[in-house]
Amino acid sequence: MTAPPTNEVRPPRTDAMRILIVEDEVLMLRSLAKALREEGYSVDTADRGGEGLYKALTFDYDALVLDVMLPELDGWTILERVRAAKTTPVLMLTARDASRDRVRGLDAGADDYLVKPFDLPELLARLRALIRRAAGQAKSVIVVRDVEIDMRARVVTQAGRAVALTAREYGILEFLALHRGAVVTRTTLYEHLFDESEDTGSNLLDVHVSSLRKKLGADLIATRRGQGFCIEESA
Repeated sequence: MTAPPTNEVRPPRTDAMRILIVEDEVLMLRSLAKALREEGYSVDTADRGGEGLYKALTFDYDALVLDVMLPELDGWTILERVRAAKTTPVLMLTARDASRDRVRGLDAGADDYLVKPFDLPELLARLRALIRRAAGQAKSVIVVRDVEIDMRARVVTQAGRAVALTAREYGILEFLALHRGAVVTRTTLYEHLFDESEDTGSNLLDVHVSSLRKKLGADLIATRRGQGFCIEESA
């Protein structure tokens, strides 16, 4: 693997997006969860349909990776119930390759479809595209004033200069930038930055936001007292 250029700063994790994987094949589930965590996602998992549906409806995810053949409830049923309540992007996985199954999934509300076996880089690319589209961000680069965020390379520059961010700092910045112009509550940030195994009872958000302001400018991230944080479209 070729080392990145010295002027690029790549956080080891982004921790900006939270994904739920519902898959009953244990090795596949572990492999996907490991790969997604290495890519910087917070990941929750479920190996049964009932558990998957509960988590999908209870928590706020940026995307759902959903297998079709599951114990208790199949993927079609989960998709139908999720779609009745949420607009979470859904990428369906299945060993079935008949076109009628792909059509059924897409017509039922799935956003994309992959047939097993699949290439991991393709799955990751499709997930990135789903998340961007859900946030109304067609391109992989976000520009806010003089700050440029390359979500594919996970590189942040300001006025052309690379800025070194920690994993959490990058995660907060990317999420706020994806939702720029809107106030993002503390609860929403915690839901997207931490998975189900982590303790969210701390003041880490304030610490990281303070650090981001020191690195990128005090006026980039505004605090809305009693509401949350916001990146405005313009100064």
